[in-house]
Amino acid sequence: MSKPVGREPLRRNARSNRARILATAREELGRNPDITLEELARAAGVVRRTLFGHFPGRAALVEALAEEAAETLRNTVEAGSEPGESAERALARCVLRMWPVGDRYRMLLALTRRDLGAGRLAEVLEPAREAATGILERGQRDGVFHSHLPPAVQSASLMALIVALVESVNTGALEDDGHRIATATLIAAGVPEDRASAVVEEVASAMATALPAGDA
Repeated sequence: MSKPVGREPLRRNARSNRARILATAREELGRNPDITLEELARAAGVVRRTLFGHFPGRAALVEALAEEAAETLRNTVEAGSEPGESAERALARCVLRMWPVGDRYRMLLALTRRDLGAGRLAEVLEPAREAATGILERGQRDGVFHSHLPPAVQSASLMALIVALVESVNTGALEDDGHRIATATLIAAGVPEDRASAVVEEVASAMATALPAGDA
């Protein structure tokens, strides 16, 4: 049976509208968390009916952004550390890799907690917590991280610290490109301040060098 003429272009148009709405929401909600869906529709260049066809309410829109953020974060942390890399360098790399994701979705921290609940925010951050827990287990065995807390508990506390620092960037209380947050995370894990700063700079430099031309 042949496909109805015009159905695929309509599907492509629907996917394009949905992607444009989400991209606009990321930007506009960062500027005004209380923006209405009608205002978002105008900013995205779609009619109200189109937006509500994809997202019947504010919670549905925030949930779509949360799922997008979770998937992006999951793909980021799955990249893992470099072969043979020390735990302190691996933790610095993990935070520096997460930073662009956190920077892109900063507004979601407060919105997800407010509109979907703290439990949903915890689910979004779970891939990062799991990755950090593995690194912390290795670092505790190697003696480079303090061991007075179990790795899973230490990981949860570090995620809370990172979230608080990212929210400080969101409010303008802190300016950062990820380096200060990565350094603070290493210090909280038990690495001396001078060593933490040096490790972050080394890893950041290596990551910048490894970027393809035009991506730096």
